[in-house]
Amino acid sequence: MGFDSMWHWIILLVVVLLVFGTKKIRNLGPDLGAAIRDFKKSVSGDDEAKQKEAEAKRQEAEHLRADPPPVDTTRAGTTQGQRDSSETK
Repeated sequence: MGFDSMWHWIILLVVVLLVFGTKKIRNLGPDLGAAIRDFKKSVSGDDEAKQKEAEAKRQEAEHLRADPPPVDTTRAGTTQGQRDSSETK
């Protein structure tokens, strides 16, 4: 009495649907994918500390690009003027 008959599979499917319900079965795929993804992360050695450090570096670089330090216009003007005068001599 194996599962050779199609009726056995249909009865098994109906019992599984009654026990677990369609909502739990529908969420089974994404939950399984998330579990496998988390397992791969833990096996590969990606620590949260490394991720936080990388995020901090990215935010620092983003901050520097968005808000560069102010330029002292008085010194920049005299430096440029000094370079121009020395090049012409």
